[in-house]
Amino acid sequence: MAMVAHEFSHGWVAYKLGDSTAKYSGRLTLNPLAHIDPIGTVLLPLLLYLSTNGQFVFGAAKPVPINYQALKNPKRDIIWIGASGPLANFILALFSSIILRLLSLPVLIQYFMQSFILINVVLGVFNLIPIPPFDGSRIVMGLLPENLAYRYGLIEPFGFFIVMALIWFRVLDFFIWPLVNLILNCMGVMF
Repeated sequence: MAMVAHEFSHGWVAYKLGDSTAKYSGRLTLNPLAHIDPIGTVLLPLLLYLSTNGQFVFGAAKPVPINYQALKNPKRDIIWIGASGPLANFILALFSSIILRLLSLPVLIQYFMQSFILINVVLGVFNLIPIPPFDGSRIVMGLLPENLAYRYGLIEPFGFFIVMALIWFRVLDFFIWPLVNLILNCMGVMF
């Protein structure tokens, strides 16, 4: 559901800003089946789980298609579209943390809610990595001058491999986990 809300948010914001591609592609929905990517959502997480004995899992939903030429103001709108997915995850985590604090829930439900909060915060923070094709790169592209944004975007075919290398060498641990812990602490969620 975290990935579904994330991708839906990209499509919804793009739609509100003039691009109806996600709507006409059947992706402007909260139906999880519309967002499943056989490799990124099923095969990759399964292989990583099995190959690391459950120590590391990474997956992805099918990205929502965006037609930047259809946007009213592409340079500005790419920032809002890029930020919308992580923001959706942070909002889900915040609402879940409020529910967790306000309601007396059975232990199993509390555990589920804590896991849901953690997954949403990690997904939101991870997607803010400023390496194409991650959402953080869309924000950076919107802020950069046109010529630099174009050159920056040229690394997109290599972005997945760059991020995987940063994960493998644990470089991202110095950025991701401190930010995740800060957000969780601000929400009052302790693990």
